Amino acid sequence: MSQIKGSDIRRIGMLTGGGDAPGLNAVIRAVVKSATNHSCEVIGLEDSFDGLIEPNRWRKLTPRDVTGILRIGGTILGTTNRGNPFAYPINTSGGVRDYSTRCVEMFHELKLDALVVIGGDGTLSIAHEFHRRGIPTVGVPKTIDNDIVETTNTFGFDTAVSFATDAIDRLHTTAEAHHRVMVVEVMGRYAGWIALYAGVAGGADVILIPEIPFDLAKIARRIKDRDEWGARFSIVVVAEGAKPVGGKVAVVKEASGEYVERLGGMGALVTAGIEKLTGKETRNVVLGHLQRGGAPTSFDRVLATRFGARAVELLLDGQFGMMVAFHPPDIAAVPLDKIVGRTKTIPVDFDVVRTARAMGISLGD
Repeated sequence: MSQIKGSDIRRIGMLTGGGDAPGLNAVIRAVVKSATNHSCEVIGLEDSFDGLIEPNRWRKLTPRDVTGILRIGGTILGTTNRGNPFAYPINTSGGVRDYSTRCVEMFHELKLDALVVIGGDGTLSIAHEFHRRGIPTVGVPKTIDNDIVETTNTFGFDTAVSFATDAIDRLHTTAEAHHRVMVVEVMGRYAGWIALYAGVAGGADVILIPEIPFDLAKIARRIKDRDEWGARFSIVVVAEGAKPVGGKVAVVKEASGEYVERLGGMGALVTAGIEKLTGKETRNVVLGHLQRGGAPTSFDRVLATRFGARAVELLLDGQFGMMVAFHPPDIAAVPLDKIVGRTKTIPVDFDVVRTARAMGISLGD
């Protein structure tokens, strides 16, 4: 392990990994401004850990470079969610090398003292491995899925929920006008946080999440009941990782090599099932990557800014191998080894689940 102290840190590397999320630029801005105020340089590494492979994939970031990016989605550093540097060899200008070994070498060649890694569970697991190899590291949790353990919220989640809620609001009017069932598929992978929160906020009639396997017959019964008492339309929100009782998730593309499996298609399957069982015209809308784009909400901007400033604070305090986390009302520090290999899913007795049931929302069970 590295013997460097927080007081020795003067040059900080920073990267964004995994899928993009609104608020990434807000974290980048906060790290640069906070570090600069402590007389530290910040080196931006491009396209996740790829920025630690080739010698020209980095650039110095000054407060001028991050001016105006607080409100912008995406990431000025670029990102990738392909592969694990500890699992795959790569081709570099110097030949075939082990990805992780090359990253450690480049860390030292760039004369970096520490690393801020902004990403989801996969990226943070990689950050933990680099910490174990002696690189002073602090992680910042990022995902619209909100499935990282030990933090109440991740930035990007509130923005995704806000967009999905707006989409559901718009679908209400057209569904009611045509007496249709509208099925909305949202992201979230193996956790149903986006579906649950957007469904409740948008007044959905049915919400299907991975944590509660659904029965199409019960969903059809709920829709028919609404017809009988005069509500001739219904809104069904489906998490991409939802699955029927005894069934499997819908997969667009199987996992292969450095790619994880890509979920999608459950909305279409539910749509076909509802139309068959109810006889009602049923349409399917997939929000997809629209949930990742656009400007972050004010909540995500503030959370991301707090995360970035706290990450620099931890490095300068010598608290390495940690992840910043939202423990309302504070931003806390959690060891990365408590994050690795875990996913935060929705407890079946969670308050918002109980609230949904109290509102008469069907969860498909």
